[in-house]
Amino acid sequence: MLVSTMNDVPGQEIVRVFGEVAGLTVRSRSFGSNFSAGFRSLGGGEIPEYTQLLYQSRHEAIMRMCQHGMSFGANAVIAMRFDCNEIAGTMSEVAAYGTAVLIRPAQ
Repeated sequence: MLVSTMNDVPGQEIVRVFGEVAGLTVRSRSFGSNFSAGFRSLGGGEIPEYTQLLYQSRHEAIMRMCQHGMSFGANAVIAMRFDCNEIAGTMSEVAAYGTAVLIRPAQ
């Protein structure tokens, strides 16, 4: 499945629009990663434990969005975006969403 942040796909034509699709994941930071991240934050800079958590969360949200699109018969998602929120101060919600479409090479 092709996923694009653009509103169209160069060289392809949109044959059918299925509508909005989304994938969500909610992740909790473990006590261990919170503990070690707390020490790292004292010195400033990147906190690898949280960076890895967000990369994994984004990947999972994209995969779920693609599955949602495939359930309609789509072969692409265009105008894909991310949204992130914090829940109760301990969990992170990551959403990937876009428009599921059927594309084919332009003639």
